[in-house]
Amino acid sequence: MNPIEQFAQERQARLESYSTDDSFSTLSRKWLQASMARQYVYNFDWLGRPIIQYPQDIVAMQDLVWRVRPDLIIETGIAHGGSLVLSASLLAMLDMCDAIEIGATIDPRQSKRKVLGIDVDIRSHNRNHIEAHPMASRISMIEGSSIDIGVIKKVHDFARKYQRILVCLDSMHTHEHVLAELEAYTPLVSLGSYCIVFDTFVEDMPSGFFSNRPWNVGNNPKTAVSKWIKNNPNFKVDSTIAQRLQITVAPDGFLYRCGK
Repeated sequence: MNPIEQFAQERQARLESYSTDDSFSTLSRKWLQASMARQYVYNFDWLGRPIIQYPQDIVAMQDLVWRVRPDLIIETGIAHGGSLVLSASLLAMLDMCDAIEIGATIDPRQSKRKVLGIDVDIRSHNRNHIEAHPMASRISMIEGSSIDIGVIKKVHDFARKYQRILVCLDSMHTHEHVLAELEAYTPLVSLGSYCIVFDTFVEDMPSGFFSNRPWNVGNNPKTAVSKWIKNNPNFKVDSTIAQRLQITVAPDGFLYRCGK
């Protein structure tokens, strides 16, 4: 066996062992809860913009973008724009690698790969920083509720010219809102790509943990995914991603499109 195959097999065996390692899983959940109580998730930037994500989920996003190689990433929820900049920079990486392979140069302003962000309230100071960012040419934004019929139509119209689409749902985290987002945007996810539903971990927190938010145990993204997935056999939960990460806000939230 060559060293590369050996490394892969050792990794796979290690990851499989996590599924029965209850003490490790419990420790990971406790750390997530403790870190969330301390607002740890707000500590990071991506290329100069605040990104409200755990480092593990940032790494997972990089891995999925490399595997899927999307030409469009749709994100609900913008906040400070760090996630949009992350996605744009990962698409820039794909363009760079493509250019190296064919021995050509790609003007980023002419790239077909784009990020589309939707938010009910794009605050002016955040919009200004996003639009001034070096990745701005890859980013488009729509202001409005992600479940508004007019906004959904704009997103679908925008997506028509793209072939490989990855979707991230990270706006309002109530059951009904996420369920409506799943109905609206999963039809855009291309075969072999993903819809990532963030903050499914709310279901695993103590009831009332988010006392100042409208979501709670029994009313959150994971409950929406659980209901939606039963009637959508073209998607399946890719549990291997959360198993690999251990620390993630999206357990059972990595939805893989396996059929048409």
